[in-house]
Amino acid sequence: MSNYKCPKGHISTEPDYCSECGAKIPGSIEQVITVNPPDILPKLTKNAITCPACTAPHDPNSGHFCEICGYNFNTGVHGEIPIKSAEYKVLSAEYPLPTQHLALSTQHSLEITITVDPALRNAESPEAPNQPPIILRLDKDSNLIGRLSVARGINPEIALNFDTAVSHRHALINRQSDGTFTLRDIDSSNGTVLNTLELTPMVDAVLKDGDEFTLGHWTRIKVRFV
Repeated sequence: MSNYKCPKGHISTEPDYCSECGAKIPGSIEQVITVNPPDILPKLTKNAITCPACTAPHDPNSGHFCEICGYNFNTGVHGEIPIKSAEYKVLSAEYPLPTQHLALSTQHSLEITITVDPALRNAESPEAPNQPPIILRLDKDSNLIGRLSVARGINPEIALNFDTAVSHRHALINRQSDGTFTLRDIDSSNGTVLNTLELTPMVDAVLKDGDEFTLGHWTRIKVRFV
């Protein structure tokens, strides 16, 4: 893959806006810095296929699991990466879930409200846009959060094109077999924070009615079960 030099000195994985600070990257081809592919993605062969869950490229010779989201190409099951309770308080004794977890098993859809919260911006963030709230109902088993990229074939179910600090493939909201929904940061550049706690990349966190998570420069997403 290629990396791009940010005007602030960062090395960005995105060609248009810096994946570290969100600054616009002038030019393109002249600034490309070729590096070895990251360990998370295999070297692709001509038989590479696209993951139906998160649209990441996958080499069938590397196994039957998607390296990004855990999709099982043999069984069609989404997100087969174990939940590590020790790494997130939502599954700990400090934040008991059994009753809530069972109650959500009867839910069939998730509704999210996307808003721009200027209070979330940091010193390097651009001014927050005047973006009205966006309400989406998620009916799919797997929903990619990110930014649209026609050139790379990335079409997120939850497209946050107005926030340049959101990675093209940033996070996933997955429906589990018991009807619950989980949120997973898929090793994004700037991370995802759920209820003030930063998610560990590639570790699922169970979503509850009323939860909020933030990402990018100033994007806030509230969860509601319907």
